[in-house]
Amino acid sequence: MNESMVGDAVTRLRRAHGQLAGVIGMIEAGEDCSKVLTQLAAVSKALDRAGFKIVASGMRHCQAAQARGDEAPMSVEELEKLFLSLA
Repeated sequence: MNESMVGDAVTRLRRAHGQLAGVIGMIEAGEDCSKVLTQLAAVSKALDRAGFKIVASGMRHCQAAQARGDEAPMSVEELEKLFLSLA
């Protein structure tokens, strides 16, 4: 896996990293529970979307390998297992 293969997943993860630091800061500052949870939900969604993006990129990579007549690096079953691990 390399950064060009996963598209903007790394960007999403960097953004989530910043959001998580913000959530920690909010907790340390004694912010309102509902505000903290709202931001935590946003971090969670960003992580989920990054994971789905990586799985989708893997699917495209495997499909391209098969189209070239090469052996795909992962089977459909392995990709499905990864996808379901995010659900």
